[in-house]
Amino acid sequence: MKIKTIQNGVRGMGEKKRKITLGIPDAYVILFMILVLMALLTYAIPAGEFQREEVDGVTVVVPGSYTQIEASSASLMDIFIAIQKGMIESAPLIFLVLMIGGAFAVIESTGAIDALILKTIEKTKNKELVLITIVMILFSIFGTLGIIVNAVIAFIPIGIILARSMKLDAVVGVSMIYLGAYAGFNTAFLDPLTTGTAQQIAQLPLFSGIGYRVIMYIAVLLATILYVAWYVKRIQKNPMNSVLGNTPFPKIEEKDELSGEVSVTGTHKLVLIWLVLGIGLYVFGVFKYSWSLNEMAAIFLMIAVGTAVIARLTPNRLVKEFFAGARGLVYGAMIIGMARSIVVILEDGKILDTIVQGMANVMTPFTSVSGAIVMFIANELFNILVSSGSGQAVIVMPIMTPLADLMDIPRQVAVQAYKMGDGFTNVITPTSGILMANLAIAGVAWTKWIRFILPLLLIWTVLGIIFLAIGVLIDWGPF
Repeated sequence: MKIKTIQNGVRGMGEKKRKITLGIPDAYVILFMILVLMALLTYAIPAGEFQREEVDGVTVVVPGSYTQIEASSASLMDIFIAIQKGMIESAPLIFLVLMIGGAFAVIESTGAIDALILKTIEKTKNKELVLITIVMILFSIFGTLGIIVNAVIAFIPIGIILARSMKLDAVVGVSMIYLGAYAGFNTAFLDPLTTGTAQQIAQLPLFSGIGYRVIMYIAVLLATILYVAWYVKRIQKNPMNSVLGNTPFPKIEEKDELSGEVSVTGTHKLVLIWLVLGIGLYVFGVFKYSWSLNEMAAIFLMIAVGTAVIARLTPNRLVKEFFAGARGLVYGAMIIGMARSIVVILEDGKILDTIVQGMANVMTPFTSVSGAIVMFIANELFNILVSSGSGQAVIVMPIMTPLADLMDIPRQVAVQAYKMGDGFTNVITPTSGILMANLAIAGVAWTKWIRFILPLLLIWTVLGIIFLAIGVLIDWGPF
């Protein structure tokens, strides 16, 4: 009897262990496994590099200049140093997330956002899809200009609050803002940093081909809105259809819904005006003074302090609310640096250029249409490693431009193959600091997000293939 009891105990322990191992790996575990894999690849892939030169102030790769160099394989120490380097290189974005989290916690403590959302819901009652569509169109327009792709982080908390008020989930909150912006950024027909840089390298007139790109933008935006609407309808039919299950808002567990008795007071209006002025000042600074993440973080600190003054919060209360908000985002903020460490290993291991050269070798044998499609798919895959749009442009466009000429592919098509390849997979790659920061603010696990976004990514990819094939067939020129 005693032996049987022991055996049952051992069996119970074994069952517990099996349950633990069957769990979905944490995002940090996934990223660390990718990091180790990339480190191992530095032993399998030959080290190499392209020559680079300055052309009109832009550093570009010299086509045909790839040479193999002495191996710089990653050691065990290099793997962990890469994590530290990734954190350091991502510091502006990491601290920006913490500042935004703290600032919005201060604002929320005044009740101003709750009051605003109640009024918004009252005006759009039973018209959730109309509200979502308007928000997505607005942010997509900003996305086409390229000015919102980093600043979109600032608006995620508002998207989450809107989604919560409509009894949806955090994924919808992220989608309204983030996917809306990237539906525009996927073509970015007026973005000087991505489309403009690529066209400059390809020696095309700036923003040429805009007519066809506007058609692509409309198609991608429409597909995105319809996909999000389909997901919203599923949740409204059964809340358990949410990819987040029974925790639709992981970061807002203590507030299931807004109180219907909240009214917009004079203090609320002043707090909201202060918030709008702060964000407006940042947008102005982006256009006028080329402000970036550091200025954005400073603006949100100013918003937090100003809000405390308007709402008459004591300094101690300000600190308490601010750090309560920041504390909840530490996990997600640090993951941005973890994602960056993967690129650090590739760069320090000197295999990034080798990967680009391999892409060039694979593309050469294809026909015009199939070659354009391969360019596009290859850029989608490469973007998973290098999620910087302008950075990817200066790496791949000097390779793709002569390839396009050899394969009788219009250079305009080559530019678009790069642009859509860069834009589409930004919504899944864990090496994108912007994506990971947005998910961190919303409390959405990367693995949950992937379940939601993969079908839309497939739809975007099919649309991209169709448009690129048409571009080759019509000999899409600089017009």
